Amino acid sequence: MPELIEKPSRVTAAGEPPKLIDEYVGRVNSEESRLSVAHMRSPGGWAEPGQRPEFDEYTVVLNGMLLVEYESGSLNVTAGQAVHTKPGEWVRYSSPGAEGAEYIAVCLPAFAPDLVHREG
Repeated sequence: MPELIEKPSRVTAAGEPPKLIDEYVGRVNSEESRLSVAHMRSPGGWAEPGQRPEFDEYTVVLNGMLLVEYESGSLNVTAGQAVHTKPGEWVRYSSPGAEGAEYIAVCLPAFAPDLVHREG
């Protein structure tokens, strides 16, 4: 029988100014370690520290623009586009535009603070 996920759990976010993370599937909301699915809303000017996660991360931008910096450059990922970062890659996410960004992040395995390896 299909399992209804009635609502997400609000998860504390890294970076400034604060962004909103609503986890639908993952270690917090559903005790799922195989993957996580979260709805993110970052305000204009938000940036988080660089990181070198141990998981694949697939990010689908719904609105606005997400800047994805990596060791040899950067990508502007806009509404209707997606980006995939691989385990062990250095990456830093931000939403420098005034409109911020709204996006869905899927991590395999599920996101966990001890797997993200943020700088600082």
